[in-house]
Amino acid sequence: MTIQFEHQTYDALIIGARCAGAATGMLLSRQGARVLIIDRDPEVTDTLSTHALMRPAVTLLSRWGLLNKLVAAGTPCVHQTQFVYGRERLNIPIKGNAEIRGLYAPRRWLLDRALVDAACDAGAEVHHGTHLLALTRSESGRVTGAVLRQRDGTACQINAGLVIGADGRNSMVAKMAGAKALVHSNARSATVYTYVNGIKNEGYRWYFGKGMAAGLIPVAGGAHCLFASCRPETFGNWFGKDAFLGATKMFATWEPKLASMASTDGPAERLRRFPGAPGHIRDCSGPGWALVGDAGYFKDPATAHGITDAFLDANRLALAFTQSPGNVKAYQIARDLFAPKFFAITQKIASHDWDFDRLKRLHMALNDCMKEEQLSLGHPPISMGIAA
Repeated sequence: MTIQFEHQTYDALIIGARCAGAATGMLLSRQGARVLIIDRDPEVTDTLSTHALMRPAVTLLSRWGLLNKLVAAGTPCVHQTQFVYGRERLNIPIKGNAEIRGLYAPRRWLLDRALVDAACDAGAEVHHGTHLLALTRSESGRVTGAVLRQRDGTACQINAGLVIGADGRNSMVAKMAGAKALVHSNARSATVYTYVNGIKNEGYRWYFGKGMAAGLIPVAGGAHCLFASCRPETFGNWFGKDAFLGATKMFATWEPKLASMASTDGPAERLRRFPGAPGHIRDCSGPGWALVGDAGYFKDPATAHGITDAFLDANRLALAFTQSPGNVKAYQIARDLFAPKFFAITQKIASHDWDFDRLKRLHMALNDCMKEEQLSLGHPPISMGIAA
């Protein structure tokens, strides 16, 4: 057996090299930690996403020195957001400042690759095509490392001061570590995602109707991510036979001209389906282990806050690790100041069990949550992109 890793012992072993894991690895490496990041996928590729970043995520990317790289690669700036409740339209400007001009929605292949590159530049060791087989423990039960399957199919044991699960909502690290579920919700929306060309960038656009919702998010290359969602029980009616036709038909409820244009031109890339999944808040720290991103806290994509949550988790965990590498309980305390309230609001929105007045109140509460998140980073919430 040939061990492919540079060391056998690391300060942190991160399972998952997407935005949560790569960001965490970058920050820990910049602090001088010896970090190994693995991912089961053979390389960084695109993935299902709404792409939209909220103010805290953009602030952190700017601090990390990565925002300009994403902009230079063609990620457009968002200067306004629009909420459409039936026939009522609310246009809200996104006010920038000297540091941040607006909001952004980078493609995931670009964002995740930039984070992996930054982690490598900081000294992290990254291996794709590598799988987690098991966690190792001390006699006291503390997680001490993991058994990994390397690219050549052989297994090896790696020791780590902290094993971090950044492996998504079905996290194997969470399962193996015995992470307790603190909150669970079956409320969900079912969504299709596609990309369309030829639409002018007028910022983030969110549309809401009875039992349905949609969004239009500007991404690189002059394209927009178009998504459409409904209750799971009506998913087949909307998207069962021809999902793109169903998406444009739903979109036509609010934007008939744009929907007709999109329908005529067809999708710019293949359409992706997400039938929805239960939401959870899990314990995200324990003896020798931690969880970041969806592994510890997954809520419905209805509020497009997943990437922002991943970055906030990475930032909080890095701060806790700096203060006490052997005990990152402070990370969970910091996360849980925000997660339960944000989770509850999101799941109510995802349920589609609202009228427009109630939905507006939920959006206002969501805006308050994002302002609190932004203030926790030490920057004023200039404009969060939701009506206050």
